[in-house]
Order: sequence, then structure tokens, then C-alpha cells
Amino acid sequence: MESTNLYPLYRYLQAYNISLPSFSPDGQHVIFLTDVTGLPQLWELPLPGGWPRQRTFEMERIAFGQYSPTRTQLVYGQDEGGNEKMQIWMLDADGRQRQLTNDPNAIHHFGAWSRDGRQIAFSHNERNGRDFDIAVMDIATGQRREVYRGERLMLPTDWSPHQRYLVVQQNHVPFNHDLYLLDLVDGQARQLTPHDGDARYLHPTFAPDGHSLYLISDKGREFLTPARLDLPDGALHFLFETDWDVPEMVVSRDGMWLVYVINEDGTFRLHSRHLADGQENIVNDLPAGVMSGLAFSQNNRQVAFQLDGPQNPPDIWLYDVQSGQTRRLTQNSRGGIPAEALQAPTLIHYPTFDDLQIPAFFYRPNNGPERPPCIVYVHGGPESQFQNKYEPVLQYFVQRGFAVLATNVRGSTGYGRTYTHLDDVEKRLDSVADLAHAVYWLRQRGAVQPDRIGIMGRSYGGFMVLAAVTHYPELWQAAVDIVGIANMVTFLENTSPWRRHLREAEYGSLAHHRELLARISPIHMVDHITAPMLVIHSDNDTRVPIGEAEQIVAALRDRRHPVEYLHYANEGHQMVHLENKIDAYRHTADFLAKFLA
Repeated sequence: MESTNLYPLYRYLQAYNISLPSFSPDGQHVIFLTDVTGLPQLWELPLPGGWPRQRTFEMERIAFGQYSPTRTQLVYGQDEGGNEKMQIWMLDADGRQRQLTNDPNAIHHFGAWSRDGRQIAFSHNERNGRDFDIAVMDIATGQRREVYRGERLMLPTDWSPHQRYLVVQQNHVPFNHDLYLLDLVDGQARQLTPHDGDARYLHPTFAPDGHSLYLISDKGREFLTPARLDLPDGALHFLFETDWDVPEMVVSRDGMWLVYVINEDGTFRLHSRHLADGQENIVNDLPAGVMSGLAFSQNNRQVAFQLDGPQNPPDIWLYDVQSGQTRRLTQNSRGGIPAEALQAPTLIHYPTFDDLQIPAFFYRPNNGPERPPCIVYVHGGPESQFQNKYEPVLQYFVQRGFAVLATNVRGSTGYGRTYTHLDDVEKRLDSVADLAHAVYWLRQRGAVQPDRIGIMGRSYGGFMVLAAVTHYPELWQAAVDIVGIANMVTFLENTSPWRRHLREAEYGSLAHHRELLARISPIHMVDHITAPMLVIHSDNDTRVPIGEAEQIVAALRDRRHPVEYLHYANEGHQMVHLENKIDAYRHTADFLAKFLA
């Protein structure tokens, strides 16, 4: 299924990742992450125009970078071998670097700069590996002060205008948050968000007067919606109504403008709102795709963001809230592949066993047989969503003659609170049934070869692959499990301590649901598998430890079942090295072609 007229895989992967813009304090430069050199590093672009310059030159990936609000220096995060144990560094204007945190066994989450640019706030789990404490650091002296002893995952998000307070987000579980106002003088934290049931509070930012917060919440509603939280009495005022999630927003420092995105069935739309008069603007001159990483300039007029579309790989764009004009700042090359050679998927909805309509994106190759072989692709999470953006590996598969159906089975985000919880704990296998009904829909439509259907997924999607081939073995002719969960019990026992309670809220707890977790674990149903398997994992994965791959591979080899195993010593949960991605996904394409062609 490959010819010399096709673009090689590395060309698709050289359409670079570009993300997380941040304005310099004078508004003349934007810093951003890109893997143009093979690993994500920081680059700086002059806004008047000109050539971008590389600012970091590390042998490990950089995870973020953020300018000081007052000085031409920035902080950035770096881990080792993809292990997510992030350390925070300082980069001065002249290129000098200084490490600010130095505990290689701990995670450090950067929070925010103080308004005067003299301090940063961050959280860390140095104390016990599970709970996150809050610290502030004087940038000039490096003096660090522990300001709050936290519980579970806590994230400082913003300093008050007069710098006495931090707003801190506590994640009890993925869909239940609280906000606290932390007094840096007396160390007391006041809970701002008492509530019954689950509620999320995201992106909290102080209003200019310091008396309220702007944020996104789904308290008492289906969808995430922008709101204002009054600090004196805790009253929450939603700014408007929406029938879709608002996953991200940013407020100008002068409090005049709100810029946000609406996730409309996996495709995003950019909006701005003048907060004084409520005037709304919908930005219609952008390519279809997904916007993220919104950041306001210091002059409160321009917003930088990442735009990622199926035919337009990630670029940094600029939006002027006053004129309404947009401008693309970076020029992603698409690896030299013309836009018309990339497929824009079709959004479809298919019925499942209980008549629920499951959203999915369907890619169909331009050339080849009327009914091509097909790959059903399952996203991770499970609190996630397959979105309408550039997917280099899937584009490569489509070029090689595969159709791809990327599903958003029950449990996916973006479709409201109710839909997201339809796969919780005892209902886990209902989402696996949704995968079976994807195959039934494909067969009924006559869209693909009915006996040439494979399945592929990573992380939680890897669990779904293993669950699908054990519960519905007759449907699949090949399967690819990437950093997936084979045994729910050992996964929860061995995942990072800070993540365990977050995952137990979704899957069930070891204390109360051990029998259920064992029963739904694919490792105990290996005898059901008939499809040849490819398993891919990495040594430094702290989310889904490599023991999950080793269990399923050993069990399959004991049966003499066809299984291929790739593992990478210098990767974590996310694969970041270009040479490893080329090796892994070329092998994946060849494996699928061998059994589905």
C-alpha cells in the first residue's frame, strides 16, 4: 500500500508543532515553543517582522516559556527523558540561564509572575510526591518561601493587582475543583467556591480592581461558560449562555476585553466581547481548526494564539480586538506537502446500542478502492476529545490508502457534563460497545472493506484498543496499543502517586472497586484476542508505567499469538524525539498494511 509517488512519513512529522505564545513586556516580541530542531525549544519572533531566533538549546524538551511582565527575561520548564518531573529555569535577555528549582524527583508547576515581575509563584510535590504545596520565589535573589501546605493537586494561577493574594485552583478530581484566595501575609487560604456536586473552575484571573475573578465554570450547568466571581460574597455571575463548551479564555489586564473560544463539535471558533457594553465579535476569517494558548499583550489590544487545523498545521496568529483583524505570525511549512494533499475529515454521527449519537471524524483517501481498509482511532483521556486539527500520523495513513474513523465515544469531553460521565466506573464497557457500533456503522454504510478494519489508540485509548479486541474480537483484523493500560489494578498501583486519586474518580478505586477493575482489565481476557497486535511503550512513562505493556506482550507471547513490541528508552508518556516518532509510526503503518491490505 505504498508507492514512490507518496510523501514519506518524516515529511508529515516535519510540519512542526508550534504552541504557547507569550508577549514580551514591550509588546515587540512573541516567544513560543516549536520542535523545528527535533525537540520542543523556545523561539522568539519580532512582531514588526524578521527572522525568529532560537532562545533555548537543550538536549531535553522544553514544556513552556513565559515572559516577565516587566523585564526581558522569562521562565521556562524542562524535564528529563519525558518523565514530567518539571524543573523551572530562568533565561535572561543576554541568554544566561539559571535553574530555579532543583529536585529531580519532584514536579514543579509554574503558576504566575507577580505584577511587578520580581517574583514567581509555583506548586510542587517535593514533600511526599502526592500533595502539592505553594511556593513563591524572589527572582533576583533566588530566595524561596513556602507559603501554603497543600493537599492533592494545587495550582496558583494569578496574583492580585496589589500582590498580597494568590488565587489557587485545587483539583480534587478532574471534574471537581475549588478556588482559594491565599493571603501571602498571614498564609491563610479562604475557600471561594463552596458547592454541592461537581463543578469546574478554570483560568481564574483577577479583575483590575482585585475584587472579583474572571473564570470559566460549569457549576450547575452542562457546559463550561465564562463567569465573574465576586470575592466579597462568593457570588458567581455567568456572562452569557452557550450550548457548547468554552474551554479557554483570556481577559485583558485593563478588564475591558474578554477573548474566548467555543468548541463547536470539535471545531473551535474565536470570539471577543467588550465587557463594558457586551458587544460581541465572532472572528470568521480564520481557517477551520482548534485555537488554544490565548495570551494578551501588555497594551491590552492584541491576542496571540495557536491555530491548528487539519490542512493547516499549528501556527501562531495575532488578533487585534479593536480592529477585528487577524494575522498569521509564523509560517509552518507542512513539511513541503501542499494543503490539497491533506484531508479535511467529515464530521459524522453514528447510532450506538442505546440510540445515543456518537460524534466522529471520518477521513477517506482520495485514491484507491471504493471501499478501502479502515482504522478506528480512539483518543486518550478519557476526559478528552478528538478535535479537527492536524494529525500527521493519521494523514500519513490516509495517504497510504486507509480510511480513518476517529471516534468521540461516550466519556469524551466537549459534549456536556452528562455525556462525559456516561462511562464512569461501572459503565466503562458501554464506551467499548460504542467502538463496536462504529464498525457496524461503517459496514452498513458500505464505506470500507468490512473484513479489513483495525483499531489504534494511545494511553487510555490503548486500554480501549485492548478492551475492544477482547470483548469484540471478531470485528478487528489488527490492533495497535500505544502506552495503553492492560491491567487497571496494576496501573492504579503503579501510576504516579499524585495522579492515582484523579484516575480513581474515573475508573473506580482500589479500595472499593478492585473486583470490577480486575474484571474489566484486558490482561485477564487475552485468550479472546484474535487480531495481530502491535504494542508501543516508553521507559520513562510515569502515567502509564511500562509494566502495562510488558504484561500484555508476555501474555500474548505465552500463547504464541502474533505480537510485535517497540519500546523507547528516552521517551515518556508523550513521544517527542523525531527519530523515535518516525521509527514508531512507520512501523505502525507497515504493520497495519501487512494485516489490512
